[in-house]
Amino acid sequence: MLPVQRAVYGKLTGDAPLMAAISGVYDYTPEDIPYPFVVIGEAIETPDNRHGGFGRQTVITLHVWSRYRGYAQALAIGARITALLDHQPLTIAGQAHIVTRFEFSQTLTDPEPPGDIRHLVLRYRVLTEQHP
Repeated sequence: MLPVQRAVYGKLTGDAPLMAAISGVYDYTPEDIPYPFVVIGEAIETPDNRHGGFGRQTVITLHVWSRYRGYAQALAIGARITALLDHQPLTIAGQAHIVTRFEFSQTLTDPEPPGDIRHLVLRYRVLTEQHP
């Protein structure tokens, strides 16, 4: 999973428009980070082997966090992320990238007072195969 996480991180942080819209991309949530930001979150990796080859399916979840009133900011950031990842090439160390597919997004509001944090969950499926 780590090579896929690194590839996604590199793709996101290498995009000037995305980085201009957020304070950063993290795999944890620092205490004092300014909003909006993106967190590379949970992942699931399963074998996707076929005759004569070894492959993997890695499902990776990204989180967009915003304090903008409403979801417009988080959704715009999510749209940029999807444009960068969905059916776009990824360079993954030690693996051949087959495809990355957008699976879903979901908007959430933090219920804790003052209730001003917006959360967008994005999930992508990355198919890879081992280099011969």
